Amino acid sequence: MLRESVSPRIFNNWKMQTENTDKAASELLESNYVDGFQFPVHFPVEAFRSALQYKPIPDDLFIVTYPKCGTTWAQEILLLLFRQGEPLLSPIEFFTATPFLDTVGAKSAEDMPRPNAIKTHLPFHLIPWSEQAKYIYIARNPKDCCVSYFHHMTNIPPYGFKGDFDQYFEFFLSGKIDYEDYFNHLIGWYEHRNDPNVLFLTYEEMKENTETSILKMASFIDEERYAQPLRKDRNKLNNVLKYSSFQCMKEAATKRMEELISIPREEILNSNLSQLAKIRLIREREEVGIKKRQGNPELFRNVRKGVIGDWKSYFSDEQNKRMDEKFTERTKGTDIESLWKTTCDS
Repeated sequence: MLRESVSPRIFNNWKMQTENTDKAASELLESNYVDGFQFPVHFPVEAFRSALQYKPIPDDLFIVTYPKCGTTWAQEILLLLFRQGEPLLSPIEFFTATPFLDTVGAKSAEDMPRPNAIKTHLPFHLIPWSEQAKYIYIARNPKDCCVSYFHHMTNIPPYGFKGDFDQYFEFFLSGKIDYEDYFNHLIGWYEHRNDPNVLFLTYEEMKENTETSILKMASFIDEERYAQPLRKDRNKLNNVLKYSSFQCMKEAATKRMEELISIPREEILNSNLSQLAKIRLIREREEVGIKKRQGNPELFRNVRKGVIGDWKSYFSDEQNKRMDEKFTERTKGTDIESLWKTTCDS
């Protein structure tokens, strides 16, 4: 196979976006736009356009969420399901096994070793759709999602959000944020929850009964190939539970990031990855390096707390009321409210 080299133009554009950390100082939030759709400023526009044009093949599996609704956790679970409980540790193998379609484009999904899952945050109206592909959608209550998204936006340098939580809350509630309105995203996928090729789960049910959720995923993908081995061999199921636990997942992710720093840049550039995947991996490598030099122990920012109800430490009474009103208004005529009868209560 011929090795692709990273286009200097694309790489330099990315470098300009990610290295100018002071650029966002005058604005609370910067974003990219494709055909009017808002997405993160450090995602290459070429990759995002390519993602929208991807053509699924029959054995494709997508893991879909609105940002900060359990994507990384689902990635880990699916990696373990496909490997009968054996975890991946290699950084390059991890990135190629579960390509983030929105940031690395169609080619990385086309070249992905199968079986594996394709990660995306795309709303239903933009998703590469095929009745022969499968989609696992995970929803999280909007209050915890808002808090987690706030930390994600402030802790990762390329986002560069300079505001406080009160300011971020207004962005979230208005939907003028990367991946746009939370409720549009949720409702768009909820309407397809009963499609035979869609599995709709909530983050909260995954937390409350992880074993059942894992078996649901395995059965949805292929009962005979993935669910039955876990039912017959308790050790395999225990391994999936163990290695997808919050502590193990965080430790493994941190180890991957540590190893990523030590990989020479030239090794990534000379790999068989697509050029957009190389950009993604180099970006991760440099971001982690910056954090490490700053003495920040949280090398892997996508894994923070993973708890239910963290919103109670952030929301004011007024914000809680406004979110409840928005929730009621937007989900009227549906039974979405029943998904979070307890976790969103004040």
